[in-house]
Amino acid sequence: MCGICGQFNFERFDPVLLRDIQTMAHSIVHRGPDDEGYYIKGPIGLGFRRLSIIDIEGGHQPMSDADGSVRVVFNGEIYNFPELRLELESFGHILRTRCDTEVIVLGYKQWGDEVFNRLNGMFGLAIWDERKQRLVIARDAFGIKPIYYKIEDGKVSFGSEIRAILAATNESPEPDPSALNLFLRYRFTPSPYTVFKGIRKLAAGTMLVFEEGRSSVRRWYRYRPEPFSPAMSEAQAQEELLEIYKRAVRRHLLSDVPVGLLLSGGVDSALLLALMNLYGNSWHTFTVGYGEVFADDELTDAAKTAAVFASNHTEVLLDHRTFEQSLPRVVEFMEEPVATSSVLPMFFVCERARRDVKVALIGQGPDELFGGYRRHLGTRYGQLWGGLPTWVRGPVAYLVEALPRNETLKRGVRSLDTPDRLRRYQQVLSLLPGDQIDGLFKSDLLPPSAGDEILTSWEEFSDLMDRNTDELGGLQFIELRSTLPDELLMYGDKLSMAHSLEVRVPYLDKEIVEYGERLPASFKVRNGRGKWVHKEVCRAFLPAAILRRKKRGFAANVVDEWFRVARSKKMEEILLDRQSHIFDYLQPAAVRELLDRHRSGESDHHKILFSLVVLEEWLRASFVPVS
Repeated sequence: MCGICGQFNFERFDPVLLRDIQTMAHSIVHRGPDDEGYYIKGPIGLGFRRLSIIDIEGGHQPMSDADGSVRVVFNGEIYNFPELRLELESFGHILRTRCDTEVIVLGYKQWGDEVFNRLNGMFGLAIWDERKQRLVIARDAFGIKPIYYKIEDGKVSFGSEIRAILAATNESPEPDPSALNLFLRYRFTPSPYTVFKGIRKLAAGTMLVFEEGRSSVRRWYRYRPEPFSPAMSEAQAQEELLEIYKRAVRRHLLSDVPVGLLLSGGVDSALLLALMNLYGNSWHTFTVGYGEVFADDELTDAAKTAAVFASNHTEVLLDHRTFEQSLPRVVEFMEEPVATSSVLPMFFVCERARRDVKVALIGQGPDELFGGYRRHLGTRYGQLWGGLPTWVRGPVAYLVEALPRNETLKRGVRSLDTPDRLRRYQQVLSLLPGDQIDGLFKSDLLPPSAGDEILTSWEEFSDLMDRNTDELGGLQFIELRSTLPDELLMYGDKLSMAHSLEVRVPYLDKEIVEYGERLPASFKVRNGRGKWVHKEVCRAFLPAAILRRKKRGFAANVVDEWFRVARSKKMEEILLDRQSHIFDYLQPAAVRELLDRHRSGESDHHKILFSLVVLEEWLRASFVPVS
């Protein structure tokens, strides 16, 4: 796990300066405190900061082949690199290290850009082809590792974090109102956009190529899930998925340094711990919570799981004051605003874990892959809505809209009458209807249809979805390539690397995802419950008490309670202070109305209200004036 950066003058081929690349690399030293490296030659400059995990002595970067014709800087882990080593050796390549980076170098020489489809892992990387004067920048299939870039005046600057690009350009960043609109819709900024004008991030499974004085973005990961035959039995699916899980966990434990687990109170991380015990014991586990303050706290459940599987368990305790005081710092580390209350727990559990381990596994992925969210229930059974007569649907929709709070249900019902598949998904995933988000902004600040840019980037997914992909599978296809990488995985990367901790996501192993995407909806959501086949696999390893636990998002009630009962005044003050930076863009009266409706209990707006607070903290941290 590392940080990469670089520049390429791809039009005029002016020389890159070493001091500029060093400045970029030093800005992300927290991503790689163990080593640094540079390659500067004419118009190309590559920089690298290393967090040593595998082949500690031999993994220095930038790494090249024997004749120096290909050079690579790479952030991430390639879990199938031992198999790729053997394959490359069969072609006559001689490998000089035990490092996974070398299989990328020689894999590019052997297969060209097709090498990316052979990699099972997480990566943000750059490949310099000296002979062709060609630069390729790529992000892994599911976007576990981020990579940003800015193209201006025939030069590209890129890096694992935005701060590397800002260090290179030495310019004051400027917010993009259209991207702020997207952030308020989704709680994150979808790729390829960022909240900064001119700075983009590669979408999951895409690459940015510079050759012959031109640039182009291409999708290298074009997996098209073909549904399994209806003849597949439930027992067969459970057996096959369990074996795939075992292989994935074993791959993700490969390390030359200590490995731990970020343990929640749920079944997903509990299964990881059970599977980890097949390949070792006495693992370090870490859980964070608020003690007995909130009913949805996970400390007790996680402690019981740790006891069952005999891990060396550590708890991290937070409180209201820590949450409020630390939010500005955490937002600054994320670089882009992400408005979920779990960012604070993530930051502090990673900080504590780094004292004992250098690598930690985490249980993200099954919810998106196997239908673990409430929106998946609505998507699964929503087709029944279309079979109801209009005279039934109309009154039911009216009654739903009249319900106090229940915003998720309202969004789902509104979407059911939308014929366009992608727009229907957009409505399901948005916090509020698009026109309501647009109405928060000052007049003439947004271009027409400011919030619909993301539909353009989703359109290519329509071509990749098999015509037989069911409604639930289609939504999950989008989530795994857009919402998951740009929200949960993005802040997971930034907040773990803030403490020089590598976080691995076994459930997003390529073999698991590609298998799961072929399963029908009936194997995911059944009898009104999600993650059916996943939980059937869990039954082989987990006690009934763990399986019966209620699903709960971490600290979800923290923000809701603060805004609704005014336990803390700080967040309210931000939204009511006319001097807050958000009001350079938004209308105070519209924001006040959201707050009033939430406090009265008429609506549940804690998500959009917290998004506004996070946006304000981001604006303060970025010192960004209105253009």
